Amino acid sequence: MTIRENLEQMECTNLSPYACLSKNSKGRLREEPQCDIRPVFQRDRDRILHSKSFRRLKDKTQVFLTPDGDHYRTRLTHTLEVSQNARTIAKALRLNEDLVEAIALGHDLGHTPFGHAGERALNMVSPCGFVHSEQSVRTVDVLEKNGVGLNLTHEVRDGILNHQTSSEPSTLEGKIVRLSDKIAYIHHDMDDAIRAGLLTDDDVPKSIGDVIGYTHGERLDHFIHDIVTNSAGKDDVSMSPPVAQAMKELRAFMFENIYQNPVAKGEESKAENLMITLYEYYLKNMDLIPRHMLDLMDRDGTPKEQIVCDYVGAMTDRFAISKYEEIYIPKTWHG
Repeated sequence: MTIRENLEQMECTNLSPYACLSKNSKGRLREEPQCDIRPVFQRDRDRILHSKSFRRLKDKTQVFLTPDGDHYRTRLTHTLEVSQNARTIAKALRLNEDLVEAIALGHDLGHTPFGHAGERALNMVSPCGFVHSEQSVRTVDVLEKNGVGLNLTHEVRDGILNHQTSSEPSTLEGKIVRLSDKIAYIHHDMDDAIRAGLLTDDDVPKSIGDVIGYTHGERLDHFIHDIVTNSAGKDDVSMSPPVAQAMKELRAFMFENIYQNPVAKGEESKAENLMITLYEYYLKNMDLIPRHMLDLMDRDGTPKEQIVCDYVGAMTDRFAISKYEEIYIPKTWHG
């Protein structure tokens, strides 16, 4: 018996009857030999961790565009916080930590530069549309490894695709990541807003604080404990109704005070214009896009508009600004 088979047997023995077992995976887009050490979801986690798109997350906006400070979250630190929350919940519920971690680490791989401002811009200008959850799946299926893709399992791809609130993952592990994503961004976005001087803990309405706490530590602890307590022994993962309602109210509070705050978001219109300008430029100058991406038009019949979205959407904030300056900002002449 291989090490992998021993680990799969341990899952059968130790995990909840509601867990998604590695040996029961629905498989990959393309069949390939099994690893003799790692079960399939652990292998997916490793592929995501070593991907270029994962490394680019360190230079992509979470909420504050190119903030002047070292301690504001990026898309990468957000991803790591989602993973940590999700693993804590999965371990407590005896669900599959490897699957949870793979989904969490991959859920935002297709996110644009400049956060949701970049996503809005590409969705507005491209006839193909742009939704970052769908682009994350396209990234792991097609774009990674110069057009080969990572060939992840069905369960990881499903969790990535359905990590937003409007969708329903097919596994409990996917549901954990969906909740952990929401917990993470509300939790750390408020922390960053306090760091920026836009909020204080005292600004949280009493109706919310009385349910989930008045400090960051209290709120995060309450969310995690509530999900675990409310989901233990069930074929579902969810918050209790009072905490879910408090979460909804807290999210509305954040939209009113941060996500739509002109002080915090005053630069987003510039970011949207930059993204639209780059999209239109590369649509007219397709020869400047990397060859392996252009090859997808011949190989898969991918529309050129999608290729441009793939290229511009994958940029980091810094690279997008650099390209814009290179194309449109005059250089100093040195005689």
